Formats: sequence, structure tokens, C-alpha cells
Amino acid sequence: MAVTAAQVKELREKTGAGIMDAKRALVETDGNMEAAAELLREKGIAKAAKKADRVAAEGLTGIAVNGNVAAIVELNSETDFVAKNDQFVALVKETAELIASKKPATNEEALALETASGITLEAELVQATATIGEKITFRRFAVIEKTDDQHFGAYQHNGGKIGVVSVVEGADETLAKQLSMHIAAMNPTVLSADELDSEFVKAELAQMNHKIDEDNASRVLVNKPELPHHEFGSKSQLTEEVLAAAKASFEEELKAEGKPEKIWDKILPGKMAKFIVDNTKVDQQFALLAQLYIMDDSKTVEAFLESKGAKAIAFTRFEVGEGIEKAETDFAAEVEAAKAGL
Repeated sequence: MAVTAAQVKELREKTGAGIMDAKRALVETDGNMEAAAELLREKGIAKAAKKADRVAAEGLTGIAVNGNVAAIVELNSETDFVAKNDQFVALVKETAELIASKKPATNEEALALETASGITLEAELVQATATIGEKITFRRFAVIEKTDDQHFGAYQHNGGKIGVVSVVEGADETLAKQLSMHIAAMNPTVLSADELDSEFVKAELAQMNHKIDEDNASRVLVNKPELPHHEFGSKSQLTEEVLAAAKASFEEELKAEGKPEKIWDKILPGKMAKFIVDNTKVDQQFALLAQLYIMDDSKTVEAFLESKGAKAIAFTRFEVGEGIEKAETDFAAEVEAAKAGL
């Protein structure tokens, strides 16, 4: 039977399929709309299955806020080009809004949620894979909640390649968003240095000192003075004994410089503050509150927030593709394979 343009349009709106795919499905099913939709669904699953072993490491983060609930998600595609596709962008937005509304606990629960199209999120991803032509995956999500007295800081960087949601108390959304901008740039992994394991600190400190050794090998070649090692890396290592020894050392320096004792109290706090900054480099790399605030590097994030009467409660940061091992491709070989029809 003849297939009309109106039928093709209806099937496209219902399934998201391309014009020719929709027309072929209607022809194969003699214009039966439900049968054509089912056929397209089956073909979509088949297409998605063929792409299952491909690596999808590009994509976008999405953020949605629903009252006191925020959701951040990461959806992946195979190429950055597809990450800019309108259908993909809309799917990311819809996924974030769905999760903020339903608050699933696991990826499995999230994939089973019903979307506005009346199908599951998993089925939406299959359809997207079929119609867009690349493997589309739902990688991860987080649900963040706050109280009425707290504020979300929602921020996406580089078009959604990095997404951050922070929770701040005693401030407003503007300050919370500024904190999220800092988090996007500085990539802390924990809120407080108290969360860093002592063995982790030792290992990272050793790595930092190894890097200094490598730098010093180059500096010697150009007659530059060598950089000193870091003796400590975290505030957890700065015991009362260590701080007392540092203070005594500074007092000896001031004495040797002929500085009168009556002004030591004005000089020592600054020296001790610098000593702490210089000896908490591991904290500064990984712990948000210990980092120097990117918009005022005279203060740590914790000190800056305190100066504003604010407190950071939590944060979540997603960067697209982090931790995914991307397959190395030989472009010339791909071209030759395409020529050979492989």
C-alpha cells in the first residue's frame, strides 16, 4: 500500500526515527503504525547491540534542580560532534530532570524510570543510539539534597564537559555558584583534609618530592638553585610538636636578625601561616576546604567562606570521560578499511 507523508511524520514523532527508516518500516508493515513502531524498536535494539563494544567517552553532564533536590548526570557518546547534537542535548536535560524528580538509588533504577515518551530511560537510550548512529550510554548520576536554609551552587564548564553541584550554608546562590566554579577549575576530590587517609598522604607526598627531584635535575643544568623537598604534606602531619619546633626555629631566625622580641608577636603569625601553607600541599591538591580560593588566593576556601559567614556542606563534580580508557585509533588504517568496504 502507498505510505503517506502524514503517516511518516506521525511515526517519526512517535519513535524519533529518520524519514527513510520510518517510511521503510511503514512499507514493510503495510501502513500499520503500531507494527511499524515495534519494527523500528527491534531494529534500534539490533543497531545498539552492534555498537555495544564501542567506547563512548565523550558526551555531556546535565544538572537539574527540583526544589531541595538536585541531580547531576553524565551521558556519553562516541564523539564530541554527537555531544553537540540537539537530540543528545535534549536527552541529557530530560535525564537530569527525571532523576531530580524521581530520585532513583542505582543506575538500574534510573534506567527503569518512565520518560515523557512513555518508555523507559533505557529504551530512550536505545532509540537515541539507533537514530543518532553512535553508542549512547548513561554512565552515572548523583542526587544531592539540601535544607531550606541552604543553597545549591550549580555550574557547568566548557559547554557541560564539567558539571558541579555544591551545597552551601549561610550564603546565597551567587556565592554557592562561585564555589562551584572553583571546584570545576581546581578539581578537589574530598571536602575536608580529614577525609584523606594517612597512607594516601604519604604516597602523594613522595610523588611530589619525586617530581621536585626531576625538576632539580633540569635546574642544575641551567645553574638554577635546587628546590627543597616538602617535609610534610597535610595538616594531619603538623602535630603540636612539629608546630612548636617551627615556631622555635622562626624565633631563632628573628633573634639572629636582631629583631626585638616585643614585635615577634606581629611577625610570627604570618610566618606560621606560610609554614602551614607550604606544608599542606597534598591537602591543597585534594581537599576543597584546604585549597587556596581561586578568586582570592590570600585565603583558603574554608577561610574565605568563614569571612562571608558561610560553610561548605557538600559537593559533587563530574568531568566527562574521566576514568574511561579511550581506544587509540589509527586514522590512516580506518580510511583504508573504509575503502576496502570493511
